[in-house]
Amino acid sequence: MTSPTQDRRRPAVAAEPASINEIVDLVKSYAQQETVEPLKGAGRWLGVGAAGALAFGIGGILILLGLLRLLQTEWERSASGALSWLSYLIVLVVGALVIVVAASRIKKDSLEKHGK
Repeated sequence: MTSPTQDRRRPAVAAEPASINEIVDLVKSYAQQETVEPLKGAGRWLGVGAAGALAFGIGGILILLGLLRLLQTEWERSASGALSWLSYLIVLVVGALVIVVAASRIKKDSLEKHGK
């Protein structure tokens, strides 16, 4: 039996050194894990965001165009005469309000929380 003090004095067995190929493979896999995979996720995130923005943009334009046609057909005074520009102004104001509300709802720190 050896005492605990003798075990501490015994030199540690040297671990087998890693080969150069193993180190290169380890570095490559780490670089791929830390760069390529997050970029793929960011690409998907940007693609879905761009598709959503395009869909909302087209939908918003169609809704504003529908509002303009509604004002021109149902409000006879704005269809012709001196007040024909009024329906365009109303649609412009509604469109600007929608943009202001949408811009105020954007959270600027939503992307920064991932890194913290």
